Amino acid sequence: MSQSKGPVDLRRYALISIAAAITTILLKGAAWWLTGSVGLLSDAIESFVNLAGALMALWMLSIALLPADAEHPHGHDKAEYFSSAFEGFLIVVAAVSIGYTAIDRLMHPLPLEAVGVGLLVSVLASVVNFVVARVLLRAGTEHKSITLEADAHHLMTDVWTSIGVIAGVSLVWLTGLNWLDPVIALVVAANIVWTGWQLMRRSASGLMDVALPRSEITQIGAPRITRGFQ
Repeated sequence: MSQSKGPVDLRRYALISIAAAITTILLKGAAWWLTGSVGLLSDAIESFVNLAGALMALWMLSIALLPADAEHPHGHDKAEYFSSAFEGFLIVVAAVSIGYTAIDRLMHPLPLEAVGVGLLVSVLASVVNFVVARVLLRAGTEHKSITLEADAHHLMTDVWTSIGVIAGVSLVWLTGLNWLDPVIALVVAANIVWTGWQLMRRSASGLMDVALPRSEITQIGAPRITRGFQ
């Protein structure tokens, strides 16, 4: 007679994400310090959000491992949705911070320094995020973990953001149009807000057990079906 398996311990992936966040904070912080670019600063700030999100993910994944009890007969799996919602909130807070800094720099533009070295360091940080995001996404899909999937999608957003920032700062470097630097940061902030909103919306959907669309219920033939994050 086979025994049912308990929840899979996914905390090692959260630890990988934490290590990657610390690494990219150091790298992107160095890139900003070398260049003085507010665009690269915005990229570095998002890595602090990555770290906070990864720490929250570790906590929620630990809670999700707890067995069912009298007060939680269905287990603690939905704790993961709180992690995703919290990460979405942090992303929005980071975007506000980036926007404030960018507007100040737009009003008081400054020339960039040591751009070549700074960009190389930023590229290295993006490679780290890309590799870790792929690992987390594969694990999240395999184990149906919203926490890992949310963390992976956030890291991939960070990668694309970094690519845009690197391209923009390179353009500033080549053209000498210093006002482009804070404009790039504002675009980054807007993109981050969208990502944060999507994470919070999908987390709320999972927590509330939002019903499937009527067309899907009709196809399945079930009177009432609910879903979480898919």
